[in-house]
Amino acid sequence: MKRTICLAILALALSGAAVAQNAPPPQMPVFPQQTPEEKAKSDADQAAYAKMPDTEGTGAFAAMKEEDPGLPNHVVYRPKDLSKVGKGRLGIVGWGNGACSNDGAGSRLYLAEVASYGYVVVAPGGIHSGPGSIPLPPPPPGPPKFVLATTSGDVKAGIEWVLAENARPGSAYYGKIDPAKLAVAGFSCGGAQALDLASDPRVKTVIMQNSGLFPDNMNFLPGLKMSKAMLKTLHTPILYILGGPKDVAYNNGMDDFARIDQVPVVAVSNDSNHGGDFLRPNGGPSAHAAVMWLEWQLRGDKKAAAYFVGKDCGICTDKQWTVQRKNLPAQ
Repeated sequence: MKRTICLAILALALSGAAVAQNAPPPQMPVFPQQTPEEKAKSDADQAAYAKMPDTEGTGAFAAMKEEDPGLPNHVVYRPKDLSKVGKGRLGIVGWGNGACSNDGAGSRLYLAEVASYGYVVVAPGGIHSGPGSIPLPPPPPGPPKFVLATTSGDVKAGIEWVLAENARPGSAYYGKIDPAKLAVAGFSCGGAQALDLASDPRVKTVIMQNSGLFPDNMNFLPGLKMSKAMLKTLHTPILYILGGPKDVAYNNGMDDFARIDQVPVVAVSNDSNHGGDFLRPNGGPSAHAAVMWLEWQLRGDKKAAAYFVGKDCGICTDKQWTVQRKNLPAQ
């Protein structure tokens, strides 16, 4: 199933939450139809992205993606030369794919950017788009059916593998990972998978990329048995990166933001719509925001903290973003 079709069907599932908790039950939204011009541009952008070479990111560690034979059905993003990585230098990010798909390369530029800052990022699935890809078989004939190809358990399996490799003598990762630097993150449906793992006491922060929980009475996606009540169980800071009011996950993400009051939470939004910045070089400004959040939350980097904290924080003064914050520390 093409990425655009997956996102369109998923959008129907993840849109339409009312911010007010006492509002009438939300009605199933109608996904906005593209004009012929918009569809032509979207198709052209997708075709260009498919041909775009993998990138190494802009961080200190040139990054790569691979399918490790020790971890079937996952794609790993990591620094290319692990021999140059010091003891305990690497963090871990468990990633949930857009549409909960099994294309672990669907967000490859974004995830390579994160990895280049010293993270091992693991996404479920295989390399089914971009360089080195094995195309997925076409969907069966008839009306498209949305099926979750991966689960939060698949995301967790990737995390557990990285931790095991860090402890295994002879592994290229041996001793190079700090298990305390663990985040979960995901795009759209994959964000819900990240939230499903957020209660793990080992998790130190969460990033929701173009994502938010849909209303409880619209929980019709098989495999996603979640409710808004779980937001009250969050024990870590959480970042929402949204694509503006035209992002079909925007209302859900902002509704989540309104409900969270026990931990630091930031919601930032630009005009990238539901597709986010994934087609842009190095994941665009959304990947930069994600990296800064990870550097602050997992490494305590003061420059990264200043990107989010204070009246004149870096992202606050960047005109492409709108920013809402709660429970952050004083500058």
